[in-house]
Amino acid sequence: MLYALARPFLFALDPETAHRLVLGASDAASAVGLLRRNPVSAPVHAMGLEFPNPVGLAAGLDKQAEHVASLAALGFGFLELGGVTPRPQPGNPQPRLFRIPEAQALINRFGLNSVGVKAFVSNLSRFRKSCVIGVNIGKNKDTPNEKAADDYVQCLEALYPHVDYVSLNVSSPNTAGLRDLQDPAALSALLSKVRHEREKLREKHGRHVALALKISPDLDDDAIRSIAGIVRRERVDGVIATNTTVARADVERYANGVQTGGLSGAPLRERSTRVLKILSQELKNEIPLIGVGGIMSGADAVEKLDAGATLVQIYTGLIYRGPELVNECIERIRDAERIRVANRPAS
Repeated sequence: MLYALARPFLFALDPETAHRLVLGASDAASAVGLLRRNPVSAPVHAMGLEFPNPVGLAAGLDKQAEHVASLAALGFGFLELGGVTPRPQPGNPQPRLFRIPEAQALINRFGLNSVGVKAFVSNLSRFRKSCVIGVNIGKNKDTPNEKAADDYVQCLEALYPHVDYVSLNVSSPNTAGLRDLQDPAALSALLSKVRHEREKLREKHGRHVALALKISPDLDDDAIRSIAGIVRRERVDGVIATNTTVARADVERYANGVQTGGLSGAPLRERSTRVLKILSQELKNEIPLIGVGGIMSGADAVEKLDAGATLVQIYTGLIYRGPELVNECIERIRDAERIRVANRPAS
């Protein structure tokens, strides 16, 4: 209710300014105990981890791990922070975030702006861990693709003692050439190197950190099936479907609809759900799937699970709906599961 009242004021501001203002106010409220929400319990086991509920925050909202406590207080079962790169980089020049209210959508072209993994870990270490923490990792803009695996390994090494999973970002449309890492040979080599490094770190630290792969919604069916085979062979722990899209068919008639960058929000829902369905058909529950893209309501979250997801993530829906969306999604998922259980044939 409070967010609905504040939204017209926030939407009158530049999107990045509003973003910083909301997160700063949330931090202040959290610090004095005003942001505590009783989390809805709906435990899920996935990727070798125990999630208190299946609704998570998607990467991109807290890129530098500066707002972890206040975001965790919203009732999420897990937070995915970042993306983070080995070395600091400023990302693309502003303006680089655009609202399309008529379509409940955003376009961003941040370009993996990052404080670098060393400063990121310093920020994260100040937070007393209270939920599952994942971090989205990527390569620096000036790292050639043939050396990209070294960047992912460097991030994994630095983050390993502090996180529960890392997601490999090979699908942002805002770093030139990054999506080429989804090609079969490049992806196989990347996953093999990162997975072998993970095994060394698991032995060194005596703890499990899961590996997930975040893929594009703009892949054709054959490419999705190829990726399913690769992640099965390389024993990846999870697949996140999907990142933002470069498609514009549903928004090009609106102001800002033709801005370059990645489109998220309601127009992404069907495209990302299609990817989930193909992955689910190919992987047959062998590897957990995380559904993200266009979740604007609890019903949308249930749709992702019906398409094969075990967990879901939200970001743009949070911008348009506010924190109430978190519990709405958890409760709708829990209700849907109760109905499924009740309707199962007696054995």
